Amino acid sequence: MSDEAATTPAVHGTWTPEGETPPATPKVSEDAVITMLKTVFDPEIPVDIYELGLIYAVEIEDDGKVKVEMTLTTPSCPSAQELPSQVEESIRMVPGVTDVDVEVVWDPPWDQGRMSEDARLALNMY
Repeated sequence: MSDEAATTPAVHGTWTPEGETPPATPKVSEDAVITMLKTVFDPEIPVDIYELGLIYAVEIEDDGKVKVEMTLTTPSCPSAQELPSQVEESIRMVPGVTDVDVEVVWDPPWDQGRMSEDARLALNMY
């Protein structure tokens, strides 16, 4: 077999001819993460958590790790356990994400002023 015909394993179990660069892991975009965050809803409020203003920060590292700082409407929120887990699960579906860290923070406290205009309209709070 000639050197040109030799192949080497590449990323994700595919084969790449020797000398070629294996396909890169897709770069995680903030838009893709936000799109997935908008699929998570507080079960008591018919608005997604992003539009509610519960997401304080999204940080994406070059290696695909995503860190999210979020809050809840109140510390006694009945969804306190499930919402952060749903956030993590949704972000893990974004291509290129290698790890997710969701941190619930209480400072600054959430208030209705953090809601988007769309959320205010949906909840008749204008």
